[in-house]
Amino acid sequence: MRHATLQGSLVVLAGLLFTACAGSAPMGAPVTSGVLPADARALRYGASAPEVFNNHEMGDRVRALFGADWSPGGRIAFGAPAYFPASSSLRMVRLGNGDYIAITGCVLSSCATHRGLVLIRQDGEHLMARLDEGGFSHYYERGPGASANAVPRSSIDGAWRAVEGIDRG
Repeated sequence: MRHATLQGSLVVLAGLLFTACAGSAPMGAPVTSGVLPADARALRYGASAPEVFNNHEMGDRVRALFGADWSPGGRIAFGAPAYFPASSSLRMVRLGNGDYIAITGCVLSSCATHRGLVLIRQDGEHLMARLDEGGFSHYYERGPGASANAVPRSSIDGAWRAVEGIDRG
């Protein structure tokens, strides 16, 4: 009887541990729910990356997101706009409870090693980005709650993986 109670307790404990760990994210890190079906929200600020970056509402915010890296000669050789030509993809991604416009692209002359992702929360107030430059990733964040010392890399990388899965699938 005692042996059966011990086994039952171990099974229950193992089940609790398994369900507590499965799918959990680090504290405070938004969970990427994935790429959403295409809809008009992705085109709210423009139908192409250059249109979004030149949009009267978003242009200054996007340039501020990248700061000195907006133009060639900052920390990155090409400058941020080179990562997002007119052929860049626009779609929606869900991060935690928020929906973001996801713009993915690459430097046309170095597409295999120089790729980028910009995330713009649907209301346009929170922006995040990642630029890959030959094996080194640069991360950016701007908006309410943003901190240069604590860019949410796990959220950006989660969105990156979700979008890559769609592009490769």
